[in-house]
Amino acid sequence: MVSVFKKRVLAYIADYFVVSAIMWIIAELLYIIVFPFSAFFVYEYMIILAPIIGLAYFILLEKKLGTTVGKHLLFLKVLSTDSYNYNNKISYKQSVIRNLSKIYWIPIIFDILIGRFTGSSNERILGRLSHSEVVLEDMQYSNKVSLNPELSEDND
Repeated sequence: MVSVFKKRVLAYIADYFVVSAIMWIIAELLYIIVFPFSAFFVYEYMIILAPIIGLAYFILLEKKLGTTVGKHLLFLKVLSTDSYNYNNKISYKQSVIRNLSKIYWIPIIFDILIGRFTGSSNERILGRLSHSEVVLEDMQYSNKVSLNPELSEDND
């Protein structure tokens, strides 16, 4: 069985493919708009737009859906560990705090290493500071039809 940490790394990589695709679309649209004025103008601002769009992606999806595209593909979700909001979706404040290190790739490495050295093999330090946790989704198929006729309740 794959550990939660390995799933999180794979989800992070998948999410950055999604963010890269979004950035490519924005760059192409900006290029079409500003091409008559300056062709390289777009790429000067991509270094500023990339972290903003990346943070917006992670913050909004984790707050609204409790997961990102990469986490959803690997059956992971983000839950609050606050005493007043335990096991529910995280707040905007929690989402911002836990995703601050995702601005560029260097801060996330330090976030993971500090989290591992301070006691958790699964959670980053900003995840703990934001009182949130990434967990496996429940794999319950209570509404699905059983393929095994012995286990089916409709079998007479």
